[in-house]
Amino acid sequence: MTIAEYGDLDALGMADLVRRRAVSAEELLAEALARVARVNPQINAVVHMFPERARAAIAGGLPDGPFSGVPFLLKDLLAAFAGEPLRGGSRLFADVVPTRDSELVRRFKQAGLVIFGKTATPELGTSALTESALTGITRNPWNLAHTSGGSSGGTSAAVAARILPMASGGDGGGSIRTPAAATGLVGLKPSRGRNPSGPDGADGWWGFAVEHVLSRTVRDTAAALDVTAGDYPGQLMKLAPAERPFLSEVGRAPGRLRIAFSTSAGLGTSLDPECREAVQSVAAGLAGLGHKVEEVALPLDGPAFVRDYLIMLAADTAATVRWRQRELGRLAREDELEPRDWLMACLGEALSAGEVTDAYWRLQQFARDWLIWAEPFDMLLTSSLGMPPAPVGFGEPDAATRALISQLCALPKPQLAAQVDMLVTAFQGAFNYSSQTMMANVTGQPGISLPLAWSRDGLPLGVMFTGRTGDEATLLRLAGQLEQEMPWKDRKPPLNADL
Repeated sequence: MTIAEYGDLDALGMADLVRRRAVSAEELLAEALARVARVNPQINAVVHMFPERARAAIAGGLPDGPFSGVPFLLKDLLAAFAGEPLRGGSRLFADVVPTRDSELVRRFKQAGLVIFGKTATPELGTSALTESALTGITRNPWNLAHTSGGSSGGTSAAVAARILPMASGGDGGGSIRTPAAATGLVGLKPSRGRNPSGPDGADGWWGFAVEHVLSRTVRDTAAALDVTAGDYPGQLMKLAPAERPFLSEVGRAPGRLRIAFSTSAGLGTSLDPECREAVQSVAAGLAGLGHKVEEVALPLDGPAFVRDYLIMLAADTAATVRWRQRELGRLAREDELEPRDWLMACLGEALSAGEVTDAYWRLQQFARDWLIWAEPFDMLLTSSLGMPPAPVGFGEPDAATRALISQLCALPKPQLAAQVDMLVTAFQGAFNYSSQTMMANVTGQPGISLPLAWSRDGLPLGVMFTGRTGDEATLLRLAGQLEQEMPWKDRKPPLNADL
């Protein structure tokens, strides 16, 4: 097997070679490690490695799963691997080491995946850019001056740069779908309850966060869902099992679907013209394939949604910091958190329980209204992003903003709580970028970003399909059809490990 062949294979293709003994798991791991050495200095995607444990797993005999022998990386957030740090991109959590695997990681291992390291994430996953004080800036292999997205930005950069064909991610506000869009990958956020959470800790971000993978092919994404989906005794939210294996849906005719599409700004103040054109072009292509396509206006009060979402995120951040303080036996220091998250934690402590619950109730009502509105459609087509992949440093606080944050956090709690609307304005840039994804996190619907368009500057532009809750099957059937009709597999970023 040559280096070029490795970069062209998806995870199922690699596993097939291992199964036929055309290549060994040891050889694939050695190639993955060589590729990390080749491109990671430029993109900073892989931030922790434990190859000796991967070699030991191979030597001990891998499970005979559908991905047996395939190299794999975990996002360094939520995905607990016993005995290895789970830092969440944060200095405050830098020495956290879980004592047991999360249920999802256990299933990755049972599928035969050879886990050898962790990928970068912004601190606590609260940014759409993967830039942290702990691990540095992660860059987009399509253009190193641009972000690979977040919060699964290390994973997206590693997969796009051909270090490996698939790796794990998590999505609490778009953190699988937006980095997939930014780097030209397939990114599925499953329905809430489809994949397991726990067994340790609360469901992330009030249950908004769901874990899965980023990959280069629809069939890898589907096959990964086959090995991860399903409940277990500790699962809090459970869905009925799928009618058929998800992999079998890829290649199955989707039928004539009723697809709504929108070029709304979503949670942003505007939608970039190139993103709008991408949606319109894909909508026309869908009509040409025989689907019934209808333009719609989204039933969304963006500023109200952003305000309530920010309140919920602030409360969750405060609780996360409280958990860490109990573990440490002391209070967190301002210099242990980045300004964005220090402010979130301070605001979460300042808000009353009534204010947080009121925001949660409003988001629940939003979800009910949205699902009723969406019921006539098989799915909704939008842009994955509000603009093409952002430049590195986009929206990060400057020195003046950092000083203002420090001053705000020193205010008495009632005064700080009264500043929520000002904070919404300060964070608007982030919502302009990730303007389309968060609604499905609140409703629990599945969504998939597909690499069906590129900007005039050669950057990937993802388009996103959001389906009915529990109906990943229809999303995967349509994604498989589009992969055949509008193929992307031959596109590679200028920086890739094949070179």
